[in-house]
Amino acid sequence: MRIAFISDIHSNIQALHAVLEYVDNTGVDEIHCLGDIVGYGADPEACLKLVRDRCSEVVLGNHDLAVVSEPHRAHLPRDGRKAAKHNRLALSDDDLGFLKSLPYSISVRGFTLVHATPLDPERWIRLSSFQLSQEQFDSFEGNICFMGHTHRPTIISDKLGVSQVRAGHRYLVNVGSVGQPRDGDPRACVGLFDTESCSYRP
Repeated sequence: MRIAFISDIHSNIQALHAVLEYVDNTGVDEIHCLGDIVGYGADPEACLKLVRDRCSEVVLGNHDLAVVSEPHRAHLPRDGRKAAKHNRLALSDDDLGFLKSLPYSISVRGFTLVHATPLDPERWIRLSSFQLSQEQFDSFEGNICFMGHTHRPTIISDKLGVSQVRAGHRYLVNVGSVGQPRDGDPRACVGLFDTESCSYRP
């Protein structure tokens, strides 16, 4: 099975359309979304509709939570707070209910999905050190945890010197951002994983 992972769309409908077109041309079996569907951009309703229509699994992101829960907006930067307020007004009660229903993490097909980190996923931690990264490996099921949040595609193994996903190791895989890349490359990110070969490519 081939699975596409998307994250951090941030209401950028043009980027989401481009990524889904690319995914459709590669012949994947499922698409999983790692959160932050909304926030920052101008098209939360259209992005949310596509995610609901196309994604088999979806987890909650911190901007998703900020849109449905005003107290959580305080943790965002000023432009993030303004966008969360705008996005909330643009969404229907049904859309808001969907966001409220999303889990912080999901274990499926032998791996784990989160937005930020498997350890304390509701705290929205950024993995800023090797020690913090290694602490995550005791906190998820399976060999791979797929995540977003930092908008920077990254592969972290439980063993030093392992930089590509292959069988026999455990990994934290950040799939990058669809709608707001922050890795110096303006192109939207998507991750592709083959469950049979245990291979991953951004």
